[in-house]
Amino acid sequence: MSREWVSPRTLHRLGILGMNQRNVDFISRYNSRDRFPLVDDKLRTKLIAEKAKLNVPKLLHVVRTQHQIEEIQHDLIKLNEFVVKPAQGSGGKGILVIIDQNENGFTKSSGDVLDLNDIKRHLSNTLSGLHSLGGKPDVAIIETLVRVSPLFSHISHEGVPDIRLIVFRGYPVMGMLRLATHASDGKANLHQGAVGVGLDIGTGRAIAAVQNNKLVTTHPDTGGDLTNISVPDWPKLLNLAARCYEVTQLGYLGCDIVIDQDKGPLLLELNARPGLSIQIANDEGLLPRLRQVEQLEDYYVTVEDRVDFSMRTFSHYSVDQLELPYQTDGKSQGGTIT
Repeated sequence: MSREWVSPRTLHRLGILGMNQRNVDFISRYNSRDRFPLVDDKLRTKLIAEKAKLNVPKLLHVVRTQHQIEEIQHDLIKLNEFVVKPAQGSGGKGILVIIDQNENGFTKSSGDVLDLNDIKRHLSNTLSGLHSLGGKPDVAIIETLVRVSPLFSHISHEGVPDIRLIVFRGYPVMGMLRLATHASDGKANLHQGAVGVGLDIGTGRAIAAVQNNKLVTTHPDTGGDLTNISVPDWPKLLNLAARCYEVTQLGYLGCDIVIDQDKGPLLLELNARPGLSIQIANDEGLLPRLRQVEQLEDYYVTVEDRVDFSMRTFSHYSVDQLELPYQTDGKSQGGTIT
């Protein structure tokens, strides 16, 4: 896919999904508005995920009022590491990652050191809506810090890598590994300067990597090779993402998953309006894959069936090169094309 300016006709031919078409053909059509609060509010997301027995980072505290900030400060000074998030934040805004605490204070993932008053001020700003959508009063979530898998040590910088998976009607259709950089302040957000690595949906192997919409082959801070990445527990990640369809009843969904060194894949967040830069990282348009899933006959299939279908259908590799975890009879159970 060329990175130079191209005409709308060329983009259409390449299968690139644009924002207007995404909003009209997929978000409006497949995502009921009354389900949006389940994913727009990170606290509600965590609670419904826990109820569905999906693996998520452990919830430590929920701060709803200014008075509660004073109440929990004694608990905070006992924690060596934790993460603070606004329940209704977006784009990584307001996320505070503390990786250590000692006599000097609380150390952020960037290396900056904060004192207890800084933490309390951040919580207060969060409650006032400084980081929330529309500036509305918010709730602060404090949860356990995800420990980065050693497999990502050479490409992880000041933050935890996460995997964004687009799930359409319960089928994982495209994936991307997002890597924090110093420019992104330790957050895996592409708009803030993080690196996006397109992942083959059949194997979890790297396809291409981009930063600020430009191709890269090494991590800008660590120098780690981005061309030879293979995400572990790939079928397990796809299964976790596919299950979110039943949990949220949202047909077009972005699932953000992290891999903890001890606990394995954990669901971090869900998004009813996932961005489109994943197409750049994959060097391929989303539209043909979405249309192919739309043509599947509408009958009940299991999560495992959907994962098998996606791995077979959207992989860059031949079927005999895939390690399909569920299929044993050599036939796809993911539905039929009408």
